[in-house]
Parts: sequence; structure tokens; C-alpha cells
Amino acid sequence: MRRQSSGPGRREKGVGSGVKAPVYSGKLPLIERYRSFLPVSKKTPVVTLQEGDTPLLRASNLERHLEQISGQSLGLEVYLKYDGANPTGSFKDRGMTMAISKAMEEGTRGVICASTGNTSASAAAYAARAGIRCFVVIPDGNIAMGKLAQAVMAGAKVIAVRGNFDQALALVREAAEGMKLTLVNSINPYRIEGQKSAAWEIVDALGSAPDFHFIPVGNAGNITAHWLGYKDSLERGQGSALPKMMGFQAAGAAPLVDGAPVENPETLATAIRIGNPASWDGAVRARDESGGRIGKVTDADIIEAYRLLASAEGLFAEPASAASVAGLLQAVARAELPREGKVVCTLTGHGLKDPERAIKTATRPAVVDATFDALRAELDS
Repeated sequence: MRRQSSGPGRREKGVGSGVKAPVYSGKLPLIERYRSFLPVSKKTPVVTLQEGDTPLLRASNLERHLEQISGQSLGLEVYLKYDGANPTGSFKDRGMTMAISKAMEEGTRGVICASTGNTSASAAAYAARAGIRCFVVIPDGNIAMGKLAQAVMAGAKVIAVRGNFDQALALVREAAEGMKLTLVNSINPYRIEGQKSAAWEIVDALGSAPDFHFIPVGNAGNITAHWLGYKDSLERGQGSALPKMMGFQAAGAAPLVDGAPVENPETLATAIRIGNPASWDGAVRARDESGGRIGKVTDADIIEAYRLLASAEGLFAEPASAASVAGLLQAVARAELPREGKVVCTLTGHGLKDPERAIKTATRPAVVDATFDALRAELDS
């Protein structure tokens, strides 16, 4: 009987020798996929959870909603880059695989970060994968429980401080220097390098950069990284133009819009509740060089977009993610976009990062007697 070929998705090794052939899943870890574009070498131990290669979905229902808002036919193509599909449920994994891999190459004794949630979950998971200690400092009472649970389960030592994120970041910067720990917040340059990959993936998928890229802005590392990534792609000859970067902050935490740090930032979107972004200058450069803008949206705007994403497109993203779509809705309502073009909105994290907000936002289920008549009456109502 003829032996069946192993095919392109399977590599056989040691067949007949008792060694089981490894099976390749078809997905390369981010560092391996873009190795030639990243500051890694053969000496870099790649610490991966097979991050990256996240969905880029055409949002046809959202496009129709935008036409209703504008009151006219539009030729906008809208795509949603769903980074909530990363291993720990947020875009942070893109930078963390690089930060932890390089930390291991440098012989770190442990890593530390300040976090409003997603960074802590990612740092803890990748540190666990690498077999090193992880220390997390959070602002007390200002972190979504879904994110905190991830960090705790991954074995991180979590410390809450009586203060905001900006104060926590100042403390971990001091601790990293004084205790010889590797700081893995977005000020770590390897984090930015890894996060560029989201822009590379978008260009790979579309063949060129979009005309506009809408993105939530908190600590501002992601808008900085996306812009650098798009510039990299253009320099490599992919496409002929760059997108306008459209960053959006929550109205109660909008230092880049207001022009000054916010001492006590407030928003229900905990991931972007940051009053003094560490990558402030990078975000400003992305805005100015691209000819885009950084605006702000209210919490009500964010919840509207949060609901719309789930009900119209089936994508459950955390509230901060919805700031990008809230910004798009705002821009269309103000007639700030041309009638045609390609738009990408980044969704930074999964909705289960903040289950409390979903429960507060969702409509309570109807309760009926356990009879068919009662059920049918409710179904017909």
C-alpha cells in the first residue's frame, strides 16, 4: 500500500526509528515569522505562545451603520484587527515575546512592570513560559478582574499601590534599576519592535497600508509601534503610501488631546486610564508625520461602540478596544473622512478581560415559567 505524503503542514523526522514525527500547526511564532525584521540573533532564546497572525475582518455590517450615520452611500472598506485573539487576549503579547526573549538572552533575574491589566497578564504568562520571576505593580482598585486573574494564575507577584498608573510606573522604573530587574513596560524598546508586527500583518493581508488607521491610545506605545511598522513596510517596498494615524483617548484620560498630563484620569475603559503616557513623543510623531489626529471619545461613546461591535459584527472586545470604533463613528458623523478608502480599526483586547463591564452593560435575561406556552409567549413578544 502506498504511504500517504505528509503534506506541507507536517514534517517527518526519524520515521521508523521510534521517534514521533513533530506536527507543525501551520502558524509561525511572531519572531520566527518576522525574524529578518527584528533585532534577534541565533543566540536569542525565543519565548513564545504563538502570538500574532490575528484576524483582520471586513466589517460589512459596520460599514452599513456608517452609511446610516452619514446619510449617504459610502465606499469605505472597514477592517477590524482583532488582537484579542492573541494568547493572553491582547496586543501586548506582540511586544512581550520580544521583551522576554531579549531579557532571557541578557540573563535577566526577573521582570517587572506597572499595569492597568493587559501588560500584567502578558508579562506573567511569558515569564512563566520562560521560567523566571515576574513582579507586577498595579493601581489599587483600578484594574479589571479578568486581567488580574490572569497575572495571579500565571504566578506573578502582584502588588497594589495607593495611587494611579503613572505613579506605579515611576516606582517600577526605580525598582528595575535598583534591583537589576528587566522593565517590560512599553518603554522597553523591544516591546515596540514586537508591536510593529501588527502593522506588518495588515500590510501583508491588504497588500498595502490602509488609508486610515484608528487605534485606542493609553500609554501610547501601540500607536507609536504601528506607525513605525507601517514606515518599515513602505521602506521594504510594500505599498506606495502610509496611513493617517487616528488615535483616540477616553475623554477623562486625554492628556495628548488636552496638551497636559491628567493627574487623576477617569474612564471605565481601564486599559487607557493613563494620565501621562510614557510614549507621548512617539504618539505625537505618529500623528504629525502621518497627517492624522488624536481625539477623545466619551465613556458613553465607548459603550455604544462596545455594544455595536458585539451585536453587529460578533466581536466581543474590551471597552478600551472600542475607543477606535468610537473614534471612527465620530469621524464619520463629523464628515472628516473621504467617501472612499480603506480603514483599519485596532481592537486591542478580548471582552472577557473585563467581564464586570459586560455584565453591567448587558440586558438582563427575561425570566419565564418552565412551560412551553410561557416560552412561546416570550419568543413571540
